[in-house]
Amino acid sequence: MATPSTPLLKDELDIVIPTIRNLDFLEMWRPFFQPYHLIIVQDGDPTKTIKVPEGFDYELYNRNDINRILGPKASCISFKDSACRCFGYMVSKKKYIYTIDDDCFVAKNPSGADIDALEQHIKNLLTPSTPFFFNTLYDPFREGADFVRGYPFSLREGVPTAVSHGLWLNIPDYDAPTQLVKPLERNTRYVDAVLTIPKGTLFPMCGMNLAFDRDLIGPAMYFGLMGDGQPIGRYDDMWAGWCVKVICDHLGLGVKTGLPYIYHSKASNPFVNLKKEYKGIFWQEEIIPFFQQINLPKECTTVQKCYVELAKLVKEKLARIDPYFDKLADAMVTWIEAWDELNPAGAGKA
Repeated sequence: MATPSTPLLKDELDIVIPTIRNLDFLEMWRPFFQPYHLIIVQDGDPTKTIKVPEGFDYELYNRNDINRILGPKASCISFKDSACRCFGYMVSKKKYIYTIDDDCFVAKNPSGADIDALEQHIKNLLTPSTPFFFNTLYDPFREGADFVRGYPFSLREGVPTAVSHGLWLNIPDYDAPTQLVKPLERNTRYVDAVLTIPKGTLFPMCGMNLAFDRDLIGPAMYFGLMGDGQPIGRYDDMWAGWCVKVICDHLGLGVKTGLPYIYHSKASNPFVNLKKEYKGIFWQEEIIPFFQQINLPKECTTVQKCYVELAKLVKEKLARIDPYFDKLADAMVTWIEAWDELNPAGAGKA
């Protein structure tokens, strides 16, 4: 598929990639990613050199850079975990972010053509969402679709789309117990659909093929405390997704899921994953009802105010489960303080 002569949002979008390895995978994405600016967040050993293919416009941050830029507030950024990607969201100066993992390749549609995942995400973000009333033809703003009979005209304008959540062919995004039970399962189903997740409905957000409007929801895209020194891993994007959805619902913003697909090439070790996830598997049975019952006060008129209020509720309601949540609540507040320091013009704007 040929790229447009002027790529969509060329000067308004950053691509954020967390990595521990050389970024050879970018060669496959070159036709789609080369026009854009990349923010690479190096995980793990900062003395290791990460090689980036020639011809890409990028900036690379390692742990030393994070410590230098954030000072004591760097404690809110995870170490030895892909959750460190959210530092890239913080230092970006663009309106939109697309984030992808380095084991995600270009997928093909049923006709055999390469899928320009970025282009589809941009289309999702630039068209409204419909969270208040479900349209049975899915996204009414896609070509060839519309609002069906019985859809209220008063709701057809929709709301701004804050998040576009893409999916994956080949290796599904399963938790460790499901991986162990279905080690050979691969996703080959290409469903040609985009839909708005209804208001009041949470979802499991996967961070490996995700785009969002940084101006609308950026300060809530905190991937928590995971990895080195923490009792839990692989819940970084889940945590962000629950927080983001509650705030989007409160502020009248939309979240879409479905297209585009990427090809997820590498299955992570289910035994390693189980060690990271096992507490989360228990904790989520209490965390999810906590998020389902949240009703943010009307005084929370910005993402930052919403997020600080969420941090307060986490401390009040979840710290009894484990002291980790007390620490996480403090890190959530630190994240917002760091965000506003690096984004002073946007403080309170979102």
